[in-house]
Amino acid sequence: MKHLKGGAVLLLMLFGALAAPGLAQSQGESQQPAASDAMAIIKRMAEFLAAAPALSVTVRAGYDVVQESGQKVEFGDLVTYTLKRPDRFRVDGQKSSGEKGFILFDGKEITAMGAGAKVYAATSKPGTIQEAVPYMVSTLELEIPLALLFVGTTGPDMLEGVESAYYVETNFLMGLPCDHIAARTETVDFQLWISQGDRPLPQRIVLTYKDEPGEPQFWGQFMDWSFSPDVSDAVFSFTPPPGVDRIRFLAEVERELEASRAAPKASGKKGGKR
Repeated sequence: MKHLKGGAVLLLMLFGALAAPGLAQSQGESQQPAASDAMAIIKRMAEFLAAAPALSVTVRAGYDVVQESGQKVEFGDLVTYTLKRPDRFRVDGQKSSGEKGFILFDGKEITAMGAGAKVYAATSKPGTIQEAVPYMVSTLELEIPLALLFVGTTGPDMLEGVESAYYVETNFLMGLPCDHIAARTETVDFQLWISQGDRPLPQRIVLTYKDEPGEPQFWGQFMDWSFSPDVSDAVFSFTPPPGVDRIRFLAEVERELEASRAAPKASGKKGGKR
């Protein structure tokens, strides 16, 4: 289940690399919250999500694929995330083409399978969500849009590397008042809409990849937030259907092949004692 690669790096942009220049405020900067308030809003959102023992949310996402002609064509996904802390996580996705698949973590293994496939990939990974999700993205190369948003980073270094984030305005999405924040990293322009009130939840996100040809965008609209979802063990368990075989993740196999090629070969000479 492959997705736009840029969506997988959200954790770095939210919690380690936000940087933004001054933005023109149409209503005057004196009427807008300070940049420090914008960063505080992001931190409050992250801490609220990290404190939830269980949650589920559906994200309708779209992303540009720049063609050789330079024209941008948009594709999309509908992705539902379900988690139960500390060690249960599931992603169910459907591409705009109709292709479906899932990725799940049950505290012991990571499993991925496409609907109707005759194989599924699995690997041992005991631990927590905080350990498993980065492993999915960085080691197994599972490109899961926005998944790292739910890992739960709340330490004092959460905003390390953030130079500035700017409050744009109060914006209404489907009648819900939201804080609209804009920021900039070295390679990505970033916008985030966070609901106001006692539930500071992300409602919309837009990423613009400035250094990529055509400056493609990724956007995600968050829907159906729930903090009391069905999180029985059955949600996170997988029993392969008859005739479906287990295989290894391609990234693991390729890494082992690279390691074997790089390993020094034995000379074949035997040393003797004098």
